[in-house]
This record gives sequence, structure tokens and C-alpha cells, in this order.
Amino acid sequence: MSLKVCIDNLDCAFCELIRLGWLSYAWCCPLILKVEDVMVEGVVTIDADATVMKAVELMNENEIGCLIVMRRGRAVGIITERDLLKRVIAKSKNPKKTQVREIMTKPLIAGQPNMDLEEATKLMFKMKIKKLPVVEPHGKLLGLITLTDVARFQPQMIRILKKLSERTLAPKRMQKVVDYYVV
Repeated sequence: MSLKVCIDNLDCAFCELIRLGWLSYAWCCPLILKVEDVMVEGVVTIDADATVMKAVELMNENEIGCLIVMRRGRAVGIITERDLLKRVIAKSKNPKKTQVREIMTKPLIAGQPNMDLEEATKLMFKMKIKKLPVVEPHGKLLGLITLTDVARFQPQMIRILKKLSERTLAPKRMQKVVDYYVV
């Protein structure tokens, strides 16, 4: 993001002070966070050929709401609580016989570590997702960020979330996060 864009759009809390010459641009730059600054590392994964029952056990054991699905060392999908509800429970599938690859969300929508946090947030809204895996270009999983993490981590992102939610009709599950964190 260039200084001119940042100052013209008032994307950061200190831009007015920079425009008036009271602060240098160096005060603004550190506030532009990258995905790698926020992502959680050590993401719990599961093989695409594992059973849904194994996925449920892993999610319960780790008290998490999603697993990244792997195949041959590459992130290929994601399985969330919503996937379990819609694609297993609602369809009365047997979790002991159904494989993760059958119900995972694919293709995997992912961000890259050097992506601006604001761009990652926009991608999440555009794709209507709350969880964004972070991968290298060749598919190696590096981490995960969630919409909740973004809202909690960087207060100025709340302003961006508010703008996005006003322009885009967010699904109910995303709107709950926005309503909770955005006043």
C-alpha cells in the first residue's frame, strides 16, 4: 500500500497526523499487518482418506471448529462444523464409513503469508468464509486465520469489517461475528 493511498483513504488511525506532518510515515507502516503476522501456526490437519469419525474425534480432542484436509503433503480442502452438519448429519451419512474427501469444502480458498490482512479480510467476505488457511504457492500449509482472529487482533480492521458488512450482505454465520465485534 502506498503512502498516498493510505493517507487518501485514511486506512490507518495515524494518517491524519502524518498528513499534517506531526508523524512520519514510519508510524503508519507498522500498522499495515500481513497475514503471517496474525496467522495461527501448528494447524491441525487430517488426511483426505480418513473417516469423518476420525475428523470429529480430532476436532473434539483439540476443541476446534475446522480441520485442513491434506493429500500428499498439500492442503486440498477444509472440513468445518458446518460441513459436518450439512453433508453428514442432514444426509444421514455414516461417519465411520464416509471419508473426509467426500464432504470437505473444495477447492481450498487460501491466502498467502505476505498478503495484507485487509486483503485477506476482503477475500473472506467475497468468498463468504470465516476461516482462511495460509499456504505457500506450491500448497504447503503454513497457518490459519479466522474472521474472529482478525476482529480481535487489529482494532482498525473493525472499521473495515463494518464497511464490508454494509456493502455486502454477509451470511448469518459471518454477520454474528461482525455484530459481536463491530459496534
